[in-house]
Amino acid sequence: MPFRCQKMDIPEVLLIEPAVFPDERGYFAEIVKATDFRSFGIAKDIVQVNHSHSIQGVLRGLHYQKSPKAQGKLVSVIEGEVFDVAVDVRKGSPTFGRWLGMNLDAEKKKMLYVPEGFAHGFCALTPTAQVIYYCTEIYSPPEERGIRWDDPALGISWPLQKPLLSKKDSDLPFLKNADNNFHYAEK
Repeated sequence: MPFRCQKMDIPEVLLIEPAVFPDERGYFAEIVKATDFRSFGIAKDIVQVNHSHSIQGVLRGLHYQKSPKAQGKLVSVIEGEVFDVAVDVRKGSPTFGRWLGMNLDAEKKKMLYVPEGFAHGFCALTPTAQVIYYCTEIYSPPEERGIRWDDPALGISWPLQKPLLSKKDSDLPFLKNADNNFHYAEK
């Protein structure tokens, strides 16, 4: 398999590392391969790809979509470095309200899979950062939701004090007030 997959502290969130084949011309790497991803437990196919460009200090998130348009996201950094965060928002989950965060960068090419039922966000750590999100569902404004990046109940250790936020992100509710229809189902 050209990918290595590691379960994180919240087991549904996966760190995926593609095999990179460098030579004197540059490198080649597979980014998405449905057969390998299914073996990791990612059953849905990628149906939309988003690209964001951020300057240092920008924080985007924490975003998710409600069912029936819930999105899983495979997050890949193609320029710079970000601190990437996933928060479990599945009611009844043993890890509800827990978060995990890690640095992702273009050099190492590791990707984070954030499944349905998790809010996602990141902050740009370098002068510019470009992030590609491979999504398992199309963007649906009626189902779009989010939670505040600085919710004290979450206690996320962001590596910046005063991020650059959109108005929409600065107005998001705390997790306890968030509109969310995810329910944990034990497998």
